[in-house]
Amino acid sequence: MNLATPSLAALDPQTFIAGNLLVKPVPGLPAIRLYTAHERSGLRRLIEGAQDPTASPFWAYPWAGGIVLACHLLDNPQLAGGRRVLDLGAGSGLVGIAAAKAGARAVIASEIDPNGRAAIGLNAQLNGVDIEIGDRDLLDGEPPEVDLVLVGDLFYAAALAKRVTRFLRRCRTAGVRVLVGDPGRKFLPLNRLERLADYPVADFGGGGSRERSAVYAWGG
Repeated sequence: MNLATPSLAALDPQTFIAGNLLVKPVPGLPAIRLYTAHERSGLRRLIEGAQDPTASPFWAYPWAGGIVLACHLLDNPQLAGGRRVLDLGAGSGLVGIAAAKAGARAVIASEIDPNGRAAIGLNAQLNGVDIEIGDRDLLDGEPPEVDLVLVGDLFYAAALAKRVTRFLRRCRTAGVRVLVGDPGRKFLPLNRLERLADYPVADFGGGGSRERSAVYAWGG
């Protein structure tokens, strides 16, 4: 009888996430719940068996930019209501879920991490919304046929911020509205943004301190 431990590559992301992460309400957004990592999640087992073992499990935590953008959409449902929406670099799918709850006609959650895509599917089901999950890296191409692009927490690294900035310029040229949620990270292109609203939320890795994060409209 072979009692060997199954290989890490055999781990199914959805099964792992559902069995090891906790379902918790998003801070400040009790209407949305997410599968969320905790100190005993054992996420390393999932990451080491992933297609890209260097990928970080950003999808396993609610980040400040995503939280403020979700809050703003639910406070102002006319922004997404009846529109085709892209949640770019969706992570957990929080922002796309908020857009769907606000009445979006269709939501695409774009996420290149397969573990993240598994989390989005579970989180969408948990919150009773339908979301299309995309696996392509969209940043070097033309924007899909949507009316609104939502960007939460994608300006944390210089190289990524440059690619996101170029993509969002193309979105605006195509007439697509862009909203950004961010706690003021180093590579946020403030010269292109109009501040719309502030929310006091705790950022991931911030020790629970509630700093003011903002929602911005992309000006061009």
